[in-house]
Amino acid sequence: MNEVTEKQGEMTTRLKGIAVSPGIIIGKARLVDRSRVKILYQYLISEESVSKEAERFKRALEAAKEQIIAYKNRMPDQIKQHSFILDTHLMIMEDTMFLNATIDAILNEKINAEWALMKSVQHIRQLFSQIDDEYLRERVADVEQVAERILRNLAGRKDENTLHFSDRVIIVAHELSPADTSAIDIGKVMGFITDVGGRTSHAAIIAQSLKIPAVVGLETVTNRVQDGNLLIVDGASGEVFINPEDDLIIEYQEKQLQHEQYESRIIRLSHLPAESLDGQLIELRANIEFLEEVTAAKDLGAEGIGLYRTEYHYLRGLALPTENELFEDYKQVAEILSPAPVVIRTLDLGGDRFSPDLAHAKQANPALGLRAIRFCLKEPEVFKTQLKAILRASAFGNVQMMFPMISGLTEILDTKEILGEVMADLDRAGMAYNRNIETGVMIEVPSAVAVADILAKHVDFFSIGTNDLIQYALAIDRINEHVAFMYQPFHPAILRMIRQVIKAAKDAGIRVSVCGEMAGDPLSAFILLGLGITNLSMAPWSIPMVKNLIRSISMKEARTDVRRIMQLDTATKVRNFAYAKIESLNQDGGEKDLSVRSRRENLRPLARKGR
Repeated sequence: MNEVTEKQGEMTTRLKGIAVSPGIIIGKARLVDRSRVKILYQYLISEESVSKEAERFKRALEAAKEQIIAYKNRMPDQIKQHSFILDTHLMIMEDTMFLNATIDAILNEKINAEWALMKSVQHIRQLFSQIDDEYLRERVADVEQVAERILRNLAGRKDENTLHFSDRVIIVAHELSPADTSAIDIGKVMGFITDVGGRTSHAAIIAQSLKIPAVVGLETVTNRVQDGNLLIVDGASGEVFINPEDDLIIEYQEKQLQHEQYESRIIRLSHLPAESLDGQLIELRANIEFLEEVTAAKDLGAEGIGLYRTEYHYLRGLALPTENELFEDYKQVAEILSPAPVVIRTLDLGGDRFSPDLAHAKQANPALGLRAIRFCLKEPEVFKTQLKAILRASAFGNVQMMFPMISGLTEILDTKEILGEVMADLDRAGMAYNRNIETGVMIEVPSAVAVADILAKHVDFFSIGTNDLIQYALAIDRINEHVAFMYQPFHPAILRMIRQVIKAAKDAGIRVSVCGEMAGDPLSAFILLGLGITNLSMAPWSIPMVKNLIRSISMKEARTDVRRIMQLDTATKVRNFAYAKIESLNQDGGEKDLSVRSRRENLRPLARKGR
């Protein structure tokens, strides 16, 4: 929502974007040109020029590799644990879908390198668009950023690092790549805002590690801001003010101080147990995608990994990963965290992602098609390779495995039959593994909720994936701008579903956790705790905030409050109740949890839309 007010002859503009790294900054804008290279010419080349054109592409690609390596070598110490992001860009350049496909297009179709490159990217973009997981779907941005770097080299543009400044500034750009953010001078760059991007973009992840506020997805901010404009950026609410009024500046200066005090306090206490005022211990785990994220998760107070996404090795190249490649990765995570648990989720991709011998017909609606456990059961050899790797890793730590998109009992029984076959294979090979490895399922399909009591008899644990459960239950695609506002974690139907799953797990004597975004949001976490959840898994940077919440509440009172919440009939009423309760808890000598407060302010316009 954008608003404009007058300020002594100037116009104060309020923009609303996606909050990706919390904090409040007030400073001057510095516009950075990160516009895309436009391909002006798409043309055919002669037979005798084909090899030269392929070599031109290879030179541009090699130059891009050298640039990425140089950025990697200059990364600040604060984000060296994220160097794998730049390694990902290097691997993309070696990916057969990227490298070979481009060269083949030049040689076979006799087209110029720029045209061939963009055809390869378009093919990859189509494949990624069919991935349901938001984090994985957004990885196509890395492919596009690599292509952009190569296009700049093909066009002869100099690779200029324009993110070093003489004064402290707020960067304003259309887009920032991981290479851009890794080169930020943290002494001068206060934060950044961009036209495009999402919560799980690599630039957002690096901003969180650098602890600089960032807001993305502002759509037109580069057209609205001029170099030197005064800005207020609220990285918790996603609000940006251009040329703010004096009263607004004073208000946000106070918020800035309060936020810094709050953040310092929760980080300082993040190593303490998540224990409520009445002595209830809550286990907080981290969701991760890469091995390199484990250290940051531990530093932020994670007590294990509640969701280890395993799709990365399947996305990095056209060839399927080998059993040993997967095993080495899983083993390292298990060893680093031992004896803490590591819950490894099996492959959650669709069949159309894989090589031609595994390809299936294009799916009109991939979110409801052949993906996750459905694909694994259809292609058991792919599944068995991953299961063997997980089982072998279980000999080196507290490894558990979890199966996604389970919709009914038959899938569990079929999965366990394949698991038994894999165990028999390992026994015959004399390989060590944990014969009593715990297995669980993600509850993210409404049918799984309906038969949770049946499923609970066949597994050791449930993990509620609220992101997909909300989308499937409410028939909402939250990346569709026309209906995204209807994505409602506080919808009474969602809360009743969660309560039903918790009861089924309790009756069967198995544990239940939540690993979706609701777990990392203090407002939602408060409700989940009151419903009886004692295990939450979230993005690592959310752990200190949620731990602080837990240490501020009485579980007995939370259960009482949730009984009242369950009587409310709209998402708006539920949200307002939770906001009021959390704000009352966060009164601590004048300090407030501004991340919660600003979210309340941020959602007021949506509440008026009927959410």
